[in-house]
Amino acid sequence: MRVIMTGGGTGGHVNPAIAIANTIKRNEPDSEILFVGTEHGIENKLCKAEGYPIEHVNIMGFRRSLSPRNIKAAYLAFVSPMRAKKIVKEFKPDIVIGTGGYVCWPVLVAAAKLGVPTAVHEANAFPGVAVKKLQPYVDSIMLNFKESEKYLTAKDKIIHVGNPLRTSFGTLRYDEARKKLGIDGKYKYFILSYGGSLGAEKVNDAVLELMRDYGKKHPEVLHVHASGAIEKDAALEKFNEYGLSECENLELLEYIYDMPLRMAAADIVISRAGAMTVSELAMMKKPSIMIPSPNVAENHQYKNAKVIEDAGGCILIEEKNLAGGALEKAVSELLSDDKKRADMGEALSHFVKSDANKLIYEEIKRLVKEKKQK
Repeated sequence: MRVIMTGGGTGGHVNPAIAIANTIKRNEPDSEILFVGTEHGIENKLCKAEGYPIEHVNIMGFRRSLSPRNIKAAYLAFVSPMRAKKIVKEFKPDIVIGTGGYVCWPVLVAAAKLGVPTAVHEANAFPGVAVKKLQPYVDSIMLNFKESEKYLTAKDKIIHVGNPLRTSFGTLRYDEARKKLGIDGKYKYFILSYGGSLGAEKVNDAVLELMRDYGKKHPEVLHVHASGAIEKDAALEKFNEYGLSECENLELLEYIYDMPLRMAAADIVISRAGAMTVSELAMMKKPSIMIPSPNVAENHQYKNAKVIEDAGGCILIEEKNLAGGALEKAVSELLSDDKKRADMGEALSHFVKSDANKLIYEEIKRLVKEKKQK
């Protein structure tokens, strides 16, 4: 099978695309897969790491506020399908699949106009602008959250598949992971926290205060926090200022490279509420404290977390409400109640389909087969 994958701007768009590509390769090793993104997007780094080739289109997102930049964005949205059409014609894909972000727009529009089967996957509870605009063009709209459907009009194209995940999530047991990390019998509880690959200043500040006010007093609780690349120096300075480097049970990292292992061993996870993070936590049934980023389009992280909180699957704390020990209160509440943690993990697990990769692959095969039969 020849496949073009497109999705970029953030890891939340690129990682699902890579998971889908890997699923196709596992089922059909001879498949040829090309990614299409922008020259400066994170997709270049992530696709290269996975060994996938990438082509580029010139496209940019719209600002939510009035800005001269939006004039250029509108122009590129109009002309970029011509460049995308050239890529599609040269590669001759059997199908083109998008996973959100503005880069999807020109590639999927071009493919649809050329008669190539197309599908778009929406990971968030609130669909992005690109997915909404692509409804008339694509053949299939694959959703993670059922709640997303009420914001879309092309009901006949919708299929609920869940979120595609790397196979390493969900394969390790809690006790096995603790033994691998060497914490079994050493610590009673393990808190894992992070605010994203680049970092989040307010999350870092709140977590470091939690370590200072709670972690120092509870040596039986291991707490590992990832500061992110941009915020690492500021976080380390505060970590040392608080005297946390003297505590064996407190650890500050820049990035967590073995996330599936650490997440499997965790008793509580403190994180943002991006769709991929939510699905990974749900796959592992992890009691979670979610701090949505307020700096994303359509405030979709808050909407993700609110849907889950309403179902009893997490504790939701907005950034503006982090002051006054809110995080410490939530942690204390969860660690003191085994049943609450178990119930929360179970409720969260309903927000992931364990067979999502399989369902997505089957939908891809269906679209390709239907096209060949016409």
